[in-house]
Amino acid sequence: MATRLPEAPKVGMVSLGCPKNLVDSERILTKLRSDGYAMSADYAGADVVLVNTCGFLDSAKEESLEAIGEAIAENGRVIVTGCMGKEAEVIRARFPNVLAVTGAHQYEEVVGAVHDAAPMPPNAFLNLVPDSGLKLTPRHYSYLKISEGCNHRCAFCIIPALRGDLVSRRPDAILREAEKLIEAGTRELLVISQDTSAYGVDIRKEPRMWKGQEVVPHMTDLARELGKIAGQAGGWVRLHYVYPYPHVDQVIPLMAEGLVLPYLDIPFQHASPSVLRTMRRPANEAKVLERLRGWRDICPDIAIRSTFVVGFPGETEDDFQYLLDWLDEAQLDRVGAFRFEPVEGAAANDLPGAVPEAVKEERYARIMEKTAAISAAKLQAKIGRTLDVIVDEVEGDGANARSQADAPEIDGTVFLRDAGHLNQGDIVRVEIEDADDHDLYGVPLA
Repeated sequence: MATRLPEAPKVGMVSLGCPKNLVDSERILTKLRSDGYAMSADYAGADVVLVNTCGFLDSAKEESLEAIGEAIAENGRVIVTGCMGKEAEVIRARFPNVLAVTGAHQYEEVVGAVHDAAPMPPNAFLNLVPDSGLKLTPRHYSYLKISEGCNHRCAFCIIPALRGDLVSRRPDAILREAEKLIEAGTRELLVISQDTSAYGVDIRKEPRMWKGQEVVPHMTDLARELGKIAGQAGGWVRLHYVYPYPHVDQVIPLMAEGLVLPYLDIPFQHASPSVLRTMRRPANEAKVLERLRGWRDICPDIAIRSTFVVGFPGETEDDFQYLLDWLDEAQLDRVGAFRFEPVEGAAANDLPGAVPEAVKEERYARIMEKTAAISAAKLQAKIGRTLDVIVDEVEGDGANARSQADAPEIDGTVFLRDAGHLNQGDIVRVEIEDADDHDLYGVPLA
């Protein structure tokens, strides 16, 4: 008679915040799965629930606290991790029954807390995890984190306080992870960090061997090698959170060659020199416009996305109009904006010249109207063109896809008709038939 093996404890996960947090969640779950734990899709089936929090803005903190409260109400056995772990006293004051609180990317502490809260029974059957690890994204795209922390000290940001200074991963470790992801079916690698352009500045004199050759820990070298890995499988590499340092110019030829997608996510935040100085950010906006023109000369299809803060302390109407005029010149493809929000611990909280909430709302509406008009004109120009797209979802005879100018969940969609024969993750050629302010409409050519 076969011996009945004890069941492994089940772990639930709530992951909030940015893609960097999502990668942390994937790493935690991968380690727990390799330790033999099972995963639960709901509160009821979990022996313990992990809540990976975001603490960047006060609104994000409140969302995190609400998620913790919901997990406690629905399950009762909750471990908190992530950026808000820095404020353990706030969490415990509101939820004294949480089992443990750990900080961002403290993987060993989180896993240890799970082992304490839900110990593995003796002789539990351990299921092996795939080499690529467990993922919280669809199979066809994966976030690839290349570093932790940030060396900037922007007045509105507390990321260095939450995650520390820049710590770059070894290039060979990154490339090995990328290779495993591609082998497991990933078609699009989304490179993320707090500051992708700064990758390797802390380990610049520590090249590593990869496939018989030396790889320097530098953004350009890493992007080139990632492009080779993805390109062998016909996949894509997309760069996020790229500060416009001078050496970014070296990446544009890689885009023109097709090794890296012609897409840059650059956090400009503002354009007015006075606001940028107050934010403690680079303020040479004229040079940026010149470089944008140069990039487009080398790679005409390059898409630039960015985010901007409106209503920063001291922002005048002239400052805001300067930003709108700059956007007319820059002609960015994708733009997001958010109203300034004080964050506990940020230097900006002590700045004079607070902008009234009504003014923030009015400026937010104006920048979104401006950028929607720019986006609409750019997308109208694509009607009649043939573009490569990656398929995110197929439903009936239609499909939702993204062009090379569209990152998942933050940019636009290419809606396809006559696409029922396609599969998620397919990269296909389509003819663009129509467009609106943010999205394209087309039909597959095969």
